[in-house]
Amino acid sequence: MVASAKATTKDPSKRKMKLIALLHILESQTSASEGLTMPQLIDRLAQQGIPAERKALYRDIDVLRSAGYDIQKLPTRPVQYALVRTELGIDDVMMLVDAVQSSRFLTQRKSQQLVNGLKGLVSEKEQRSLEKRVHVHNRVKRQTDSVFHNVDLIHKAIKAKRKIDFSYFSYDKSLRRKARHGGKRYVLTPVAVIYADANYYLTAYDDEDDAIKTYRADRMELLQISDEPATRCPAIANYECDEFAYQSFGMFHGKPTVVTLRVEEALMDAIVDRFGVDVAIAKVGSDYADVRVKVQVSPQFFGWVAGLDGHVGIRAPKSVVEQYCDWLAALAKNMCAE
Repeated sequence: MVASAKATTKDPSKRKMKLIALLHILESQTSASEGLTMPQLIDRLAQQGIPAERKALYRDIDVLRSAGYDIQKLPTRPVQYALVRTELGIDDVMMLVDAVQSSRFLTQRKSQQLVNGLKGLVSEKEQRSLEKRVHVHNRVKRQTDSVFHNVDLIHKAIKAKRKIDFSYFSYDKSLRRKARHGGKRYVLTPVAVIYADANYYLTAYDDEDDAIKTYRADRMELLQISDEPATRCPAIANYECDEFAYQSFGMFHGKPTVVTLRVEEALMDAIVDRFGVDVAIAKVGSDYADVRVKVQVSPQFFGWVAGLDGHVGIRAPKSVVEQYCDWLAALAKNMCAE
């Protein structure tokens, strides 16, 4: 038995197998907080039919360290050895798993696929703790993974400087898909892909209307890259997708306007959540402040203000105040009519 073990360690192919097996054990069963003792490492290797001696394992660990693996001695009695991952820790992976599981635009299959991939970044014990993470009640998941295919094609079209064409649908009152645009295919110049409000959006230039418009990537069907070259114009060249996503509500377009909002102090958190802290502000009395922000004026913006239950009001400009009042009156008339 002793001679066999010595022969095994001298065999280059067997030694490589032992190194790979040792690395896999350290990757899957150790972490920065918990390792394996030398007898445990020898036992784990023996379970795979790989004999190992203590002195030889010390040399193997040194070889892995020289290859860039951060194998450390943990301050325990007896001494434990562990592979410490510096890229992502368990807390980082937990946060990513929470984000994936709570994401609405991912299908259940895609969500599970990503979670399984993230689990591979931590040890087996840590994987079990990940399985007890977030459970989102009544989460809406996308029906298909076509959104990822669409996003990929859009990026390829942008890189190739080509237009795209696609069919676009919405849901009717019976929750059936209904083609938009009279069933005609859209032929547009893709400008950017934006992720907002848990959805992917395409911003694209429409030559017929001389305007940049927004489309949900998951509601685009039979998307393909056109042979027609992309349009070049000032509207595309000057488009700032980050600024648009910041100003818009629900990704609906509107006229960019600087508005003054009078905000009750108790609702300042809502302002910070929506616009951040880099806004112009002026105190008004002891309980209010006037906040100046740039927004895309749209019914969705008005709906956001109305949803704050009177604790936030529009003060200026006068034209936007009048639009808001007209919108409220029309909404009340339509919703309260018998």
